[in-house]
Amino acid sequence: MTTATTDSDGAADSNDGSGGDSTPRWLSDEEQRVWRTYLEATTLLEDHLDRQLQRDAGMPHIYYALLVRLAQAPRRRQRMTQLAMDVKITRSRLSHAIARLEQYGWVRREDCDSDKRGQNAFLTDEGNEVLKRSAPGHVSAVRQAIFDRLSPEQVEQLGEIMRVMAEGLQPEGTGADLPWRR
Repeated sequence: MTTATTDSDGAADSNDGSGGDSTPRWLSDEEQRVWRTYLEATTLLEDHLDRQLQRDAGMPHIYYALLVRLAQAPRRRQRMTQLAMDVKITRSRLSHAIARLEQYGWVRREDCDSDKRGQNAFLTDEGNEVLKRSAPGHVSAVRQAIFDRLSPEQVEQLGEIMRVMAEGLQPEGTGADLPWRR
């Protein structure tokens, strides 16, 4: 977690981690308040969704996200590298998650027809059934946590804010060190 604060005299309370000679642009009091609220809300939201899925479906949120992506893919198959990109996780974490989903019988790995070096993940019929049973409770948890609390205007604003943030964090053609490249 990153914090950037100043004391009452404007002196830094923490290291900015930049390692450079330039003066850091410390967060204003309002920016600090928003940042901390964002961290609190996202931590609580992820915990809320994870607990709901663990309780109702016996799986963590990331497994549910993988099942959803595979269900939406043509023929319920997707190349592993693309799947890692879509769910924004490292290839190592994806490989571990897919191995666990294979143990459950919900996913199967297959060789890629177009590239013998690659592999596809395939959502099995059993995995698709688990997803169908899990989806109503999950969408209810998402609605309760987010959409039922916001006005239509706030939903639109939130969507725009998240889009701008996502675009800034995964810029095209920059070679940025993104999770699926690790």
